[in-house]
Amino acid sequence: MAFAQLTFRESLRDIEDCLSARSDQLYHLGFRGRVCRSTLADANEARDWRIYADLAALLIKKARRLYAGQPLEVDLQQSVYALDSTTIELCLNLFPWARFQATQAAIKLHTLLDLRGPIPSFIEITEGRCHDVNALEVLVVEPGAFYVMDRGYLDFGRLHTLHQAGAYFIIRARKGLRFVRYVSQPIDADTGLCSDHLGRLQGFYSRKAFPDKLRLVRFYDRVQDRRFGFLSNHLLLPALTICQLYKLRWQVELFFKWIKQHLRIKRFYGNSSNAVKTQIWIAVCVYVLVAILKKELQLPQSLHRILQILSVSVFEKVPLDQLLTTTLPESYDSEDRNQLRLWDL
Repeated sequence: MAFAQLTFRESLRDIEDCLSARSDQLYHLGFRGRVCRSTLADANEARDWRIYADLAALLIKKARRLYAGQPLEVDLQQSVYALDSTTIELCLNLFPWARFQATQAAIKLHTLLDLRGPIPSFIEITEGRCHDVNALEVLVVEPGAFYVMDRGYLDFGRLHTLHQAGAYFIIRARKGLRFVRYVSQPIDADTGLCSDHLGRLQGFYSRKAFPDKLRLVRFYDRVQDRRFGFLSNHLLLPALTICQLYKLRWQVELFFKWIKQHLRIKRFYGNSSNAVKTQIWIAVCVYVLVAILKKELQLPQSLHRILQILSVSVFEKVPLDQLLTTTLPESYDSEDRNQLRLWDL
């Protein structure tokens, strides 16, 4: 299944045909016999997806140690995470267990992305009907860390639980938020800041859910001609830093775009819940392995370029450091004297 992710195979039959074409190399890859699509299909149904989730957790732990010193665009020593989800649409006739709407099926991939990587530190796969804010209930909170979220996670009761755990959040405020201002802090209007207020929530139920002080920072983006409001429970951080941290949240959107474009998580090799989760977790393992490879070998190439090289070299008996770092010498002459010319220049 990792071979299928690396080489962009479309189906179990495709996997079987490609591996059969290189049967002389299968022994060196760890295969002890012929790979049949029926065997893969049975494994997708019977082999618990949690095996691959646990493997991904070990790889993520290693990758996060490697990327721990990665600099952020803002001067901050604490860990910074972006929490978001993406929806993967499915065919209702093939995946009836994932009913999302009357005529549509879908699953959701809830992801907590470490912005120093970016490496996913937490992933939860749910049905498409699961609301984003429910991910806060299963999140293992790291005290002192910053959690950056869109306004879909604006639930003051759950945010207060995050606050009591010693973590900080930055979340986009909804329009019409009822907020009582206690203190107005000075700002530099040339940076785009409009206001920086300390206060409390005004609504009865909102204040009951979050009785402590909050901070409301308003910012005007001249490029997009849009105004933003950000809520945070960190009362001392510079207001502009709060805005910059929220801007970094876009990295989780890029992560979703990357894995959807370059890994196989939109078309599945099996229709059961176990098969779908197995394929997604193996895709995550492949992504993290490539990220580890890039860091350990200090490769300048992007993750996509490394993945492309590996996709055409999976059967090559060449060390990875040579495969990914070998370049043409400066004196390389690309002109072959025995090659016939198709066009005369």
